[in-house]
Amino acid sequence: MKISAAVRSAMKAETAISRHSFGAKPLKILMNRRCIAVCTSGNIVLACLRTAAVFGVDACPVHVEVDVSYGFPNFVMVGLPDASVRESRDRVRSAIRNSGFEFPPHRITVNLAPAGVRKAGASFDLPIALGILAASGVVERRHIADVVLLGELSLDGSIHPVRGTLPIAAGARRDGACGILLPAANACEAAIVSGLDVLPVSSLADAVRVLNDPSTVQAPPAPPPPIRRTGALDLADVRGQLLARRALEIAAAGGHNLLLVGPPGSGKTMMARRLAAILPPLTFDDALEVTAVHSVAGLLPAGAGLLVDRPFRAPHHTISNAALAGGGSQPRPGEVSLAHHGVLFLDEMLEFGRHVLEVLRQPLEEGCVVVARAARTVVFPARFMLVGAMNPCPCGFAGDPMRACRCTPPQVERYRSRLSGPMRDRLDLTVEVPALPPDALAGHGGGEPSASVGLRVVAARARQQDRYAGDSIRTNSELTPRLTATHCAIDAAGMRLLDTAIRRMALSARGFDRVRKVARTIADLAADDRIRAEHVAEALQFRVQ
Repeated sequence: MKISAAVRSAMKAETAISRHSFGAKPLKILMNRRCIAVCTSGNIVLACLRTAAVFGVDACPVHVEVDVSYGFPNFVMVGLPDASVRESRDRVRSAIRNSGFEFPPHRITVNLAPAGVRKAGASFDLPIALGILAASGVVERRHIADVVLLGELSLDGSIHPVRGTLPIAAGARRDGACGILLPAANACEAAIVSGLDVLPVSSLADAVRVLNDPSTVQAPPAPPPPIRRTGALDLADVRGQLLARRALEIAAAGGHNLLLVGPPGSGKTMMARRLAAILPPLTFDDALEVTAVHSVAGLLPAGAGLLVDRPFRAPHHTISNAALAGGGSQPRPGEVSLAHHGVLFLDEMLEFGRHVLEVLRQPLEEGCVVVARAARTVVFPARFMLVGAMNPCPCGFAGDPMRACRCTPPQVERYRSRLSGPMRDRLDLTVEVPALPPDALAGHGGGEPSASVGLRVVAARARQQDRYAGDSIRTNSELTPRLTATHCAIDAAGMRLLDTAIRRMALSARGFDRVRKVARTIADLAADDRIRAEHVAEALQFRVQ
């Protein structure tokens, strides 16, 4: 390809421009289809803005540096951007033009610092676009220094909501930012963080107007009233099943894991779905953690504020390891983290893959999930109650007085072996849920309502919080071996009963500790400071497998 003399001359001029000092007025190159024209213009400009990236449930500050210099029109992005960030070049270009601004026909370099951390997601669109406009003189840069910017741009310049607003807002306040400019749909979420000015915008033109004239910003809308479970799922709907209802109460009072075993239609799923209704309400700190996890996962509805209800998650048995525990190339929270401070219900537990169930071992013991990748290791919170439901045999009718079981003993053994011994050992309570006779189902009187059971659960939890005020735990299920020995002292009669049970039931060391924790919860429900023999006996009946 031959290069004309005019083009050669322009290229030499560009080389001279790159060596020119910043204090002088360098030349500006304009290119069209026929030739390259050279003219004078202002100084080369660099803009620096603040945004953030989310890793796990934590925010990492990111500085967006935009350099608009004279040269052949080009848009270069550095700083380990992934595909979604690199694609922002086309979104930003169209959004700037369709918003009525001029896209500079120069060489644009965008650096996302720190350069050693991979950036992902479309939340960098807005700071990149504003950086280009700031470098072009449309935005006064002094108004951007103390404001964190985030938002996804549409081609017409409108701004879409983004994930992870709550942890980004908390990180902005921690890092000393005075405000956060973000999509209007995320304003209520960011307003949860006190001491931070929330600047909601709906378009790129709005963002430029707010930055140039902060007095025009509109106050963020008030968060919508929380949706309560009043009149929804109530234990009063459950007929009979007194033992299973008692197990639900004990599990809720101490945060224990529970396994319901019974034939189809006996009410296992019905009772499990009502467990969250008898749990105590979330504290503000717990609600912040739950909201942050759902924000990072992108599950908060538009305009939602603080989540005040305990989560209840019931994944399908075809779920994968990564979807249950969290993971991916850019790690996202899984179902165990979405159930943080709530209930994870595995219906038809033995239909889940055995390798999937084994993933639950670490979060059940440690209350968190560690996802390690080559570039970064993230930690997701996962302090949840596990509730499983299973049939007693493959056909489901073993022990049913009305329907005959067609399974052979080897089939039953193979079916039950899908739940490994270590996993079963981590289930504090196992309860049989028999099928009810027709006369019990046709009765008019319901069971005790959730409100009454919930009062006892709240009282038991209050006793535990007072007892563990100086420790880093809040429920009996979180007791460490050292704290178990300190707070789970058993009287002489109870110890004799427990020693006998250890020999006859072949309890493991973990099973021994979990019996003591459950007995501690039963004593708390009875408002008794000491664990007695009757509390140990009730705890042992839920270890029969």
